[in-house]
Amino acid sequence: MKGMMSYDLMETIRNTNEWMGASARAMASYPVWGLTPHPMFKLMSAWGRVTERSFARMVIKPDWGIRSIPAADGKDHLIDVETLLDKPFGALIHFKVQGRAPMKRRVLLVAPMSGHYATLLRSTVNSLLPDADVYVTDWHNARDIPASEGKFDIEDYTLYLVEFMRLLGPDIHVIAVCQPAPLTLAATAYLAEEEPEAQPRTLTLIGGPIDPDAAATDVTDFGRRVTMGQLEHLVIQRVGFKYKGAGRLVYPGLMQLASFISMNMDKHSKAFTDKIMAEAQDEGSEHDHHNIFYDEYLAVMDMTAEFYLSTVERIFKGLEIAQNKFTVAGKPVDIGKITTVAVKTVEGANDDISAPGQCVAALRLCTGLPDEMKAQHLEPGAGHYGIFAGRSWRNNIRPLVLDFIDANSGAPTPKAKQIRAV
Repeated sequence: MKGMMSYDLMETIRNTNEWMGASARAMASYPVWGLTPHPMFKLMSAWGRVTERSFARMVIKPDWGIRSIPAADGKDHLIDVETLLDKPFGALIHFKVQGRAPMKRRVLLVAPMSGHYATLLRSTVNSLLPDADVYVTDWHNARDIPASEGKFDIEDYTLYLVEFMRLLGPDIHVIAVCQPAPLTLAATAYLAEEEPEAQPRTLTLIGGPIDPDAAATDVTDFGRRVTMGQLEHLVIQRVGFKYKGAGRLVYPGLMQLASFISMNMDKHSKAFTDKIMAEAQDEGSEHDHHNIFYDEYLAVMDMTAEFYLSTVERIFKGLEIAQNKFTVAGKPVDIGKITTVAVKTVEGANDDISAPGQCVAALRLCTGLPDEMKAQHLEPGAGHYGIFAGRSWRNNIRPLVLDFIDANSGAPTPKAKQIRAV
């Protein structure tokens, strides 16, 4: 599977399906068919529109689409997305609110690198902007990164987070969503030992696999069943000639998308069938729930092979974070060294990707923290997506996270540091 031909074959299949959708839409929309009206033409046109749009979205990076927010002064303030630091595999971006004084709360939102772009957190960013200055890790698509830039594995990822935290300063509050939770915890521990004054004030971990063995899911079961050799053979390919990263070994976004959809095939099949029927009955719209969700869900990015494989081998199989055995460049990272950063975990009771028990395990590892600097929340009825972007996040979790940030915004006193380090 490591040849460029297999990568290009997937892109050819995607492109062909987009073309077939466009062709069906165009053919069924010819005015001449109005002379012999038949519902099949409407159904064919609807299928074409939905198919063309769906397959086209798979290679488009979504826009943040956050134009303005209402502020306390009663005005709508425009948003500028500015890049503070741009590195080969990711950037640190800032959502600058024009005309607003700097906020007391400053939040670094660590986006997952798990197949989707950072824009997956669009609604999370939008909900935090009225109450905080928001910074986000914006990971680059591996297919667009020249092979000459070298490797990018979980150790490199951790060091990127260390650099971002160091740049933003010690008054930052970090929120890690899903995949980056264990590596963000490791980055904080790395700073605790190497540069304690650069540590963030608080660390909130949302639905992350700190200890994958704490509760089994389909994701953890798959990681256990498949050997590393099988995994590398099945999913790793070389980027094709069409992109800047030609020749780079990656886990292709299109293959990841196929895996995502297969996990809930019945749900996705029904969603697309309902959408096609709605379009055929002239009841669809450009910005309905289906389009809003799938425009984001279908937009996928490639991961570097070494990042994906090292995640599976070291986080899921080797349990290096769960057992506090993680190393960066040969140097052990001791999570117990975290003594001044308040840590909160958030889990969803119905999370089928990172089940309850996996994320809260972080508190057990923080042996250097007093109990009053640890917090946890289990959201009843919430699934994986809901704990950072849905109704549960907006109505229940977000207020709790902001309260946690406010309660731990003061700089630790030297006395407190000394006591906690003992």
